[in-house]
Amino acid sequence: MANNYILNSYEKKYKLLLLSILFDGVGMLSFVIPFIGEFSDVIWAPLSAYLIYNMYQGIEGKIGSLVSFVEEAGIFGTDFLPTFTLTWVYKYLIKKE
Repeated sequence: MANNYILNSYEKKYKLLLLSILFDGVGMLSFVIPFIGEFSDVIWAPLSAYLIYNMYQGIEGKIGSLVSFVEEAGIFGTDFLPTFTLTWVYKYLIKKE
């Protein structure tokens, strides 16, 4: 039973990584499509904040959602940062939950 928990935890960890990379890719699509990309950021900014909040619950999710919203809104010209993946790196490599 303990091995099953470890396997499920391991699987969840790497599913979150794959989703993070995917969502960061979606966020960077605004660079690919001229003019339409700026409009897509208006929709993607709150959606990315919601997604990261639910993916990384707790303090990481709260801070990540705030950073993701500000970053995707392009307020400081930081639309290129991979916020989802950086949150994963913090949670699983730096903090080591």
